[in-house]
Amino acid sequence: MVSKNSVDPAPAAGGGAAEEALLLPEHVVFGDAGASASGGGGASVLGAVFNVSTSVVGAGIMSLPAAMRVLGVAPAVALIVAIALLSNVAVDFMLRYTRSRPSYAALMGGSFGRTGAALLNVFVAFNCVGTLTVYLIIIGDVMSGPVSGGKGHAGVLPEWFGPHWWTGREAVLVAAAVILLPLVLQRRVDSLRFTSAVSILLAAVFMLITMGIAVYTILSGTAKMPRMLPDFSRLSSPFELFTAVPVIVVAFTFHFNVHPIRAELSKTSDMKSAVRISLVLCSVIYAAVGFFGFLLFGDATMPDVLANFDRSSGSGVPQALNDAARLSYALHLVLVFPLLHYSLRVNVDELLFPGRRPLATDTRRFVALTAALMAALYVLAIAIPSIWTLFQYTGSTFAVCISLIFPGAIVLRDVHGIAKRKDKAMAATMIILAVITSSIAIASNIMTSISGDAKGVRAVAS
Repeated sequence: MVSKNSVDPAPAAGGGAAEEALLLPEHVVFGDAGASASGGGGASVLGAVFNVSTSVVGAGIMSLPAAMRVLGVAPAVALIVAIALLSNVAVDFMLRYTRSRPSYAALMGGSFGRTGAALLNVFVAFNCVGTLTVYLIIIGDVMSGPVSGGKGHAGVLPEWFGPHWWTGREAVLVAAAVILLPLVLQRRVDSLRFTSAVSILLAAVFMLITMGIAVYTILSGTAKMPRMLPDFSRLSSPFELFTAVPVIVVAFTFHFNVHPIRAELSKTSDMKSAVRISLVLCSVIYAAVGFFGFLLFGDATMPDVLANFDRSSGSGVPQALNDAARLSYALHLVLVFPLLHYSLRVNVDELLFPGRRPLATDTRRFVALTAALMAALYVLAIAIPSIWTLFQYTGSTFAVCISLIFPGAIVLRDVHGIAKRKDKAMAATMIILAVITSSIAIASNIMTSISGDAKGVRAVAS
């Protein structure tokens, strides 16, 4: 929040004066009434880069090789760059309209009233629940194996120690919850900067291991050059190309963490630089993991690329590298989990307890809400066996609204009268592209599901 003693820049001649007046002051002063109750104001740009990058790089990274299988390398890389650029524009819009707004929900409330704020909170909550459930599913898949049969991996623990009760999915997820508890009970985002840094390093380790395995397969003569363009003969419809868009949109959905991270910077103007550095870093990691994953497994690449890192996959790579890839990614998700859980807890608290004192200052409410959310996520991770459906539908609905449609709508609403014509044109373009691609992706997914169900019925009948 802005200090009462802060003075807005004086209006100056020129078209950009009003726009500049709506930007936050260079330094945020805490301690005044309405200031952030959890303190802050001393975080570094490097810490913000780590936290933003941690918010960006999550479970979506492992579906990028499958996105390249659908699109081909060149269109997939172009789409990664395009969505990264649109995400940067969306965050720039959000920061431009931020003035004494402590959260994304408050920003939406300033433009669309209580309905807008509540809608944003609901969308963020559902998106976070879906993503955190995916994290736990992947951790369970990596350590104990998938719930459903088929071409999944056996799990690291059963491969090492054989089947036991403590290598089962339920026990593994309980152990993961115990490990996560000290991290999810942190009340300040900046307290997670060290785990965020380690998680980014682990994502880089996963990328390097994937690269190393790809080099190994090239030298052994088992690798094939991945396709640069889509293979339409493998697609049921050209519209199936659009199903890759939600996966990459999910991979760049971090906008609900912009305000908490910015609030703890000593200079709020540094947030733009932190976001741009993070987007460049994450785009490189995404493109590299997608390319080398597709290079390794080609058209056999599964929606969860970790399923290919198994003894039964026939890839011919050393099992030690397979295990290192799976474990590094699982640990990466463990360290990413608390930052996203922070956003989920804040949004659910705003929905359930509007107008109450800040959550971080109410220990009973803080602990109770944290425990309830962890229990709900545990149940969902046990009940839902596959991540692909979650990615497709959350990416086409909640994620695309949070990352593109809502920021564009704020600019078109323009309650402060600061949007230029090019800003409104860009906002309208973002919304139109998001609505069209998401609608086609949802329709394609529904048709594919109906077609799959029909094939299953015919197979049973025969």
